[in-house]
Amino acid sequence: MHLEFQPPEALRDTIRCFWYDRQEYGEQPAAFEVLPDGYAEIIFHFGGDCSRMEDGTLRPLPSPFLMGLLNQPAVFYAKGCQEIIGIRCFPWTVFDLLELPSGKGIRVFEHPVARLHPALERLVRAGQIDEAITLVQQYFLITRSQIGVDSMLFKAGEAMRKANGTLPVGQVAAAAHATVRTLERNFKQSSGHTVKDVSAVMRFEQVRNHLWLHPEASIAGLAAEIGYTDQSHLSREFKRYSGTTPAAFARKAKKRKEALAGDFVAFVQA
Repeated sequence: MHLEFQPPEALRDTIRCFWYDRQEYGEQPAAFEVLPDGYAEIIFHFGGDCSRMEDGTLRPLPSPFLMGLLNQPAVFYAKGCQEIIGIRCFPWTVFDLLELPSGKGIRVFEHPVARLHPALERLVRAGQIDEAITLVQQYFLITRSQIGVDSMLFKAGEAMRKANGTLPVGQVAAAAHATVRTLERNFKQSSGHTVKDVSAVMRFEQVRNHLWLHPEASIAGLAAEIGYTDQSHLSREFKRYSGTTPAAFARKAKKRKEALAGDFVAFVQA
């Protein structure tokens, strides 16, 4: 079960959406993979013993934890029934929103937002998902009202999103009314990544989503449509972020679609 909730107007410069997800796993920890996309996520989880493998040992993750912009697949483990409340943020705003130093990958962090967990757990256990989302939204509305958002980064991010990561850095800087040097410095300081890094993940996300929904699509055609130099360029970037080739990913998506026939439903992050 997966639900997405649009943020209030006052949060749309920092948060893409709020979401709820419920998955049933077996009695033993089962692995599931999260592929990179163009967002950072704050993850609250309930039940399911969400954990990661470190040095051959499964180590539980606290609730919440922060999943920054990924540059390779992340593998998690869960068992039983796992429910998640997620806040999908723009990577150039999430650290300012939380007033944390920027960073990469999966992060355990200490922050007052963790105090929401007990109340959220009670609401989720009672099946009151709308109320849980409202509680999180209210928290971030208050938080957002107490911080400033860099208008240059907002304009740059908007331009990148509208172009799905296909704009050269110079054009992104022009859209933000900044020099390339100033934009790169502020963007890296705020997000922990360069404009080029984030744009590349955005392009990958477009290809991944398209192949998941349309596995028969021409990879060469996608390369031209989404702004890659050629098919080889797309294939290299796709393998870098997913660990597999676009052709292999498409075959996997096609097999799942055929196996589930008319009941096939794919969740692709917005």
